[in-house]
Amino acid sequence: MNSKLYVSSSPHLHSGITISKIMLDVIIALIPALVASVIIFGIRALIVILVTVLSCVTSEYISRKLMKRDNTIYDLSAVVTGILLAFNLPVSINLAIAAFGGIAAIVVVKQMFGGIGQNFVNPALAARIILVASFPTAMSTWSKPFTNTFSKADIITTATPLSKAVVGTYDKNYFDLFFGIRPGCMGEICAAALILGGIYLLIRKIITPTIPICYIGTVFILTLILGKDPIFHILSGGLLLGAIFMATDYTTSPLTFKGKVIFGIGCGILTVLIRLYGALPEGVSFSIILMNILVPHIEKLTITKPFGKGGKSIGKA
Repeated sequence: MNSKLYVSSSPHLHSGITISKIMLDVIIALIPALVASVIIFGIRALIVILVTVLSCVTSEYISRKLMKRDNTIYDLSAVVTGILLAFNLPVSINLAIAAFGGIAAIVVVKQMFGGIGQNFVNPALAARIILVASFPTAMSTWSKPFTNTFSKADIITTATPLSKAVVGTYDKNYFDLFFGIRPGCMGEICAAALILGGIYLLIRKIITPTIPICYIGTVFILTLILGKDPIFHILSGGLLLGAIFMATDYTTSPLTFKGKVIFGIGCGILTVLIRLYGALPEGVSFSIILMNILVPHIEKLTITKPFGKGGKSIGKA
């Protein structure tokens, strides 16, 4: 028996929570957005999701075998990565590119750094950035809602609300933005479905509200100060998807309350700066990844002092 004893400071709390149970809750929370994407974009959305999930699970199985590590596909983390990756892709994406994204997320970002719990950036977001850099045209070809096509060739393309050329068209049409009647990545468009999933995660205590509130709140305040429509910026792009499902990732976000606040505010500031002053229309992916890299430094600055440390020493009587 090759068992290891991991020593950590007390107190030690035991519970029935496991990685697979947490990931199952995340999958359940993602179902409303998944259903919405299929309704809005048609059966091809489901095909893209199945391809990315299959790519992620297969990549994890093969890479763990080659690295002679225990198999971890049953913890469902690869399934979550696959769904989140698909949610960050346009429905018109070439299926081979989608599969490549799954390989990049699991093999390069996750397994090469040791597997679950040891990656320093979010795998799905890192894979999205890799695909944006490698296939910019494919990653910026957006489809009109309710085309309900099976084939990529039949998809009618258009621009997203955040595209510089169309900003203003959707500003006051909050109904369309809230219910996803707009172009965009498959899983980011329906705010109602994402909020419903977020409420489920909060009820199940899988996430805390600190990072989402600080992230979304910062975007709201900054856009308001800069004379923009804050509701439009919250409901457009991938802000809700990123704030609820990816910025809250256990491995790549701070553990302390102060750290979460700093992390959320940092994500919000970077998102607004990239959206308003950068060349890209969207800044959520880059913002979260940049803050992921800063997490060790944030935790170092906000770490809780051990009980009794730093107090005055009592001299001898």
